[in-house]
Amino acid sequence: MPAHQLAPDIPADVLAAEQAHLAESRAALQAMRLHAQSLSADAAGDWVSQQILQSLLDKRVAALADHPDTPLFFGRLDRSADDDLPGTIYVGRRHVHDGTSRPLVIDWRAPVSRAFYQASPADPMNVARRRRFGYHGGLLTAFEDEPLGEGGDIGPSKILTEEIERPRTGPMRDIVATIQPDQDEIVRATLTQTVCVQGAPGTGKTAVGLHRAAYLLFTHRERLARSGVMIVGPNRAFLSYISSVLPALGEVKVDQTTVAGLLGEHATPEEAMVSALKGDARMAAVLERALWLHIVKPEEGVVYSKGAYRFRVADYEVREIVASLRGTTRYGPGRAALAQRLAHMVLVRMEQRGESPDDRVQDAVARSKPVKQLVDAVWPKLVPQQVLFKLLSDPGFLAQAAKSDLSPEEQQELLWRKPYRGWKSAKWSAADAALLDELGDLIERTPSLGHLVVDEAQDLSEMQLRALGRRCRNGSATVLGDLAQGTTPWSTSSWETVLKHLGQDEGEVTELTLGFRVPREVLDYAARLLPSIAPALAPPRSLRPGAGSLSVRPGGAVADAVREALAREGSIGVIVPDSLVEEVSRQLDGLAHAVLDPDATEEHRLLIVPATLAKGLEYDHVIVVEPADIVAAEPRGLARLYVVLTRAVTSLTVLHGKALPAQLTA
Repeated sequence: MPAHQLAPDIPADVLAAEQAHLAESRAALQAMRLHAQSLSADAAGDWVSQQILQSLLDKRVAALADHPDTPLFFGRLDRSADDDLPGTIYVGRRHVHDGTSRPLVIDWRAPVSRAFYQASPADPMNVARRRRFGYHGGLLTAFEDEPLGEGGDIGPSKILTEEIERPRTGPMRDIVATIQPDQDEIVRATLTQTVCVQGAPGTGKTAVGLHRAAYLLFTHRERLARSGVMIVGPNRAFLSYISSVLPALGEVKVDQTTVAGLLGEHATPEEAMVSALKGDARMAAVLERALWLHIVKPEEGVVYSKGAYRFRVADYEVREIVASLRGTTRYGPGRAALAQRLAHMVLVRMEQRGESPDDRVQDAVARSKPVKQLVDAVWPKLVPQQVLFKLLSDPGFLAQAAKSDLSPEEQQELLWRKPYRGWKSAKWSAADAALLDELGDLIERTPSLGHLVVDEAQDLSEMQLRALGRRCRNGSATVLGDLAQGTTPWSTSSWETVLKHLGQDEGEVTELTLGFRVPREVLDYAARLLPSIAPALAPPRSLRPGAGSLSVRPGGAVADAVREALAREGSIGVIVPDSLVEEVSRQLDGLAHAVLDPDATEEHRLLIVPATLAKGLEYDHVIVVEPADIVAAEPRGLARLYVVLTRAVTSLTVLHGKALPAQLTA
């Protein structure tokens, strides 16, 4: 049966009834949206309350938007249990009810919907029959029944397989209709549990992370509305690729950013060895010492004058206050506390003279010139850039802060060869951003989110992980990645290490090894690289045989391979060494195409993709140009090639004029 076509044995009256239910559900969703649009925030009272309520109403309206090309429901459960729940439940992307509050579609995240993903003949979960629906665009065209209450083997779902393999163009789609039982367990993990997913290519780890965010927002709506959820990806091209998933599930208010977007867009070039050293967790202790070294031992007391009286706090008393505060609070609050402690000592002197000063007097003393001068001299006001500037430009100060944590050779590596004139004119690198963030948290506490989703986490440095960990210190995280796809000099080899530096030591590590997207023939070819890049990982498996999906051509022309791909349905990614982007673009002159940029949001069926931007993306047809140059371009080039070779969903064509890496020919 062709994809999503009506089979001859499907009863037309049953299909018509399901189509009628879809039409009724769409009309009900439209009515729900119109009702939301009719609500007014004017009754909220004051202007601030009106603005807050209007914002909530706007979000509600946006969440109720219908997407005509997206199925409103994709499954049905006919339940066998005699309880208060409906006997028939339609499972879809969001809840839909009619004018009498009768549920027409149940949100896939609701507890009762779990049976759609988990029920089996061995454990039917009170479900007699599961029905899956096939769609063409937004039209319901077929269905498939799975009897669960009769035991036996129901076999593979043809509709499920066709949905997984369906060609696509544009951004990533949600997988809500095809979530597998092991994926569902991760998606529905509790909010308090941090989950780390080691996922082989094509196992859907990114989609699982996004769907877990949607599930948590549904289950803990009020709590996460206050504390927030954030998605952190490797680059803006990746964020653009995944941008449609959560809105399609009705979640329109989730922040999505990159590490650079979160910590600061600093991009001054520096040697990889220096960046790796700056990313080492040992830098945390160095930075903490560097900050507190700015506090000077008090040599004088403070004298506050009021009328004819002078109130004195002796130098030894000042030293005692500073000693009691140092290291017991963050730098910024400690500075404020020092002023208040000094003011309190002055008030004690006033009371000893028979006065009765109140809190207003104490605040006035804390802001007075004598107190401010002493605080500035002993506990100077600082911003992170001042501290890091001194650390990277002053050898003596660096040695004092580093102690035994950094060797003399490492200290020499960190120092700027040509120091800047001052901290305001200094240019910072991407690795510096995490150091500045660490210092910022030592000065003032970083606000925490309710939940953080981090993708491609294997490529983050320890200091970057610490920075992200601060954003979920009071919450939880979903950590996604693949150790075999680590391409930075500081890529991790252990998820336990990642969780430690993220501050989520109790996180659970789980593994997805069964692929649904990448054909087996392609995945097996790429897995030849695993013994060289991640020997401890088990080779991934694919459910899709993909016979004929791989073509390796010595000396093949790029334009010819592209024309072959254009004759087929689906998106096309021509992945090339970064140095060959312009040359390959010239070779494709006359064929409409675009070049993927780190900041690009442009959608195009045919894209030239620099190898360094391919991570996390996928295309129906992938053409890889000159693997040897991809490997030679960076220290972990074999890992980069593994990433590149596993972006294909339907076919992979490898073009090479130079000899292939030995691992691929063995």
